[in-house]
Amino acid sequence: MNFADRLIAATDEFGPLCVGLDPHAGRIPDLFGGDTPEGVEAWGLAMVEAAKGRTGVIKPQSAFYERLGWQGMRALTHILEAARDAGLVVLMDAKRGDIGSTAEGYAAAFLAENAPFPSDALTVNPYMGVDTLEPHVNAAEANGKGVIVLARTSNPGSADFQSKSLEGAPLYERIVEALAPMIDRLKGESGWSGLMLVTGATGPQEARRLRELAPDALFLVPGYGAQGAGAADAMSGFVLRGNRLSGGVVSASRSVSFPPEAQSASTLDEWRTAIAGAINAAQADLMVAATR
Repeated sequence: MNFADRLIAATDEFGPLCVGLDPHAGRIPDLFGGDTPEGVEAWGLAMVEAAKGRTGVIKPQSAFYERLGWQGMRALTHILEAARDAGLVVLMDAKRGDIGSTAEGYAAAFLAENAPFPSDALTVNPYMGVDTLEPHVNAAEANGKGVIVLARTSNPGSADFQSKSLEGAPLYERIVEALAPMIDRLKGESGWSGLMLVTGATGPQEARRLRELAPDALFLVPGYGAQGAGAADAMSGFVLRGNRLSGGVVSASRSVSFPPEAQSASTLDEWRTAIAGAINAAQADLMVAATR
């Protein structure tokens, strides 16, 4: 099944929430072993179990595993295998971007049929040029995977470059225009493309503009929850299909992975209850904004 079709099927069933699995330094509860490779793995496996049946999509950030060396990457592999067994769609947030054979190496690591870090899609940085995206799109075509391209990100400094004018339009718009052929190449039977765009929830007007430029591209929307954006802004670039907004996923990490109740939990049962409550609350909040 095409990646875009898998992701849309997951959001149709569960809603648009994407749970971020970002083991920030010092935040892994002692219940799991603390901030160690073993603790991160135990926490990640528990997060996968908590996400199953409540959302269809997760997004690990590879940097938080890489910081722990090869043991951290081993933990990530085990978490990814568990996510696959649980039927979750995995968006790997690694923001790779390089030329030629180096890009092919990154694509092989995450998007190949037998990738050591098996993911359904990978975030990539387009600012070295469209040619640097080609190896990722080739791998996605060959293996039914997706490619998630940074367009308009949610961080305050995004305007430093992304909003600068290039031939009469912001740079992020010119990038999305250049992606049109790749968007067409990764379309599925659903009509959506597995060439996703990152567009931050903190820029709803920009998201609406990107939807005009790329009507078939799925969106990955960071910035909801702990970064301050509400559900309505997060879904401003989605489109109405039937009685619900559709067109991508909204990512939440700290607000659903490290809610205060979970951080203060004294037992695993208390932790599970807190995490389930946070995921359910975020999903419900987004579903209210999505339903018409």
